[in-house]
Amino acid sequence: QVQLVESGGRLVQPGGSLRLSCAASGHNFNTWTMAWFRQAPGKEREYVAASGGIGDITEYADSAKGRFTISRDSTRNTVYLQMNILKPEDTAVYYCAAQNVGTWSRVDDYTYWGQGTPVTVSS
Repeated sequence: QVQLVESGGRLVQPGGSLRLSCAASGHNFNTWTMAWFRQAPGKEREYVAASGGIGDITEYADSAKGRFTISRDSTRNTVYLQMNILKPEDTAVYYCAAQNVGTWSRVDDYTYWGQGTPVTVSS
């Protein structure tokens, strides 16, 4: 059974940092694209960042550029999202997702999803 399990979300003050983790099991995703999305209350799920399975290529949404870093540890089948200089507008549930082929920023092109981990940025 394929599972993506996110962790690391919590309450953090503006300007702080967090590292989210997504542990995959049941399938080797080393050649798949792994991505992070987020969904704030009352809003649609939005793309944050993705890491291609081949060639160490990464891509970021404009909101994440310069502050967030996606990385993956293939030996642990795990993907991370390092988030720095967090802002209140980063408050959302963060989801990990995996796709074999498709448009990286498109929600419907992802096959597997985690259950999400909540991040709250507030003083």
